[in-house]
Amino acid sequence: MSKRLDSIDALRGFDMLFIMGFSSFIAQFCGLFPGGDNCWLAGQMEHVAWNGLAHHDTIFPLFLFISGMTFPFSLARKRARGLREGRIWQEVIRRGLVLVLLGLVYNGFFKLELSQLRWPSVLARIGLAWMFAAMIWLSVKSLPARIGIAAALLAGYQILHLFTAPDAAPGTDPVTAEGSLAAWLDRTLMPEHILKKGVYDPEGILSTFPAIVTAMLGMFTGDFVRLPEERVSGGRKTVYLLAAAAVCLGAGLLWNTVFPINKKLWTSSFVLVVGAWSLAMFALFYYLVDVRGWKGWIFPLKVIGMNSLTIYLAQRIISFGGINTFFFKGLAGLFPEPVGAVFLRFTYVLVCWFFLYFLYRKKVFLKV
Repeated sequence: MSKRLDSIDALRGFDMLFIMGFSSFIAQFCGLFPGGDNCWLAGQMEHVAWNGLAHHDTIFPLFLFISGMTFPFSLARKRARGLREGRIWQEVIRRGLVLVLLGLVYNGFFKLELSQLRWPSVLARIGLAWMFAAMIWLSVKSLPARIGIAAALLAGYQILHLFTAPDAAPGTDPVTAEGSLAAWLDRTLMPEHILKKGVYDPEGILSTFPAIVTAMLGMFTGDFVRLPEERVSGGRKTVYLLAAAAVCLGAGLLWNTVFPINKKLWTSSFVLVVGAWSLAMFALFYYLVDVRGWKGWIFPLKVIGMNSLTIYLAQRIISFGGINTFFFKGLAGLFPEPVGAVFLRFTYVLVCWFFLYFLYRKKVFLKV
């Protein structure tokens, strides 16, 4: 099977919906109720301060996981067209580097304040982690060897975090911004070009290595789902995916006892736990959409999922907030102020969606 699965686009759309403002809508909606600002659901709509996990911490790795998932499908199509391996390698490297460049644009490259420009970015993390994962995939054909490389990357990252940063005070926890070798490398090599200047960057250099495994987990999943239905039925694939999610979750929680779940450092336990979440979410979407064939509800998500990079960049460039207030501020004023604020959060999501719907109708899709 090399055909693109509708469930992949739908899941990507579901993931990007939260980046499109849905998280803010949920958090503000919760605030309409007594104690809602501090309720569990509202807390899930923002990143944890350091160690731990909230839903908002799963959005980025799920997107990277999905990026990995699509590679075995696109690779099969390229090989079916007779594309040579050298050309495939070129396309992999080109895509990775283009995403790095787009990350610089997102961070404000065109302000030309290059001395303060942040070099790492979400897009660079996706580009580099996916690119290196794809290179491993192309170079290593054996499944056990691929699994071994993924395990070695996670174990090696854990070993590095047994040691404290050279500039940290004695006794500093190595899984902190001050004590982590990953954070130390970022502030040493690019002190003025990271998110927390002179401290750390959540998309820094060393943490790219475990992120490669996140992309590889997606590639393992995509390669498995590509198996012909005659070999493994869709129902059985769903069961195996859920079983794999349970194994990843158990391993991640066990690893968490010695190497805490931490998105900012992209710890090995984080990779496994969010890998479990990604596997389970894909299993759910795959079963409902591609196995059961229930596709009527996914159209709004597909519109987002098929132009996910577009909306990520567009929100940085286009004033959707200004468009939203132009059309809907008057209506919002008809409600009590807290309700009106929630209404505007919701209409912001609608404005973004209709922008993507216009592109969808015109068959305009940004791909790299």
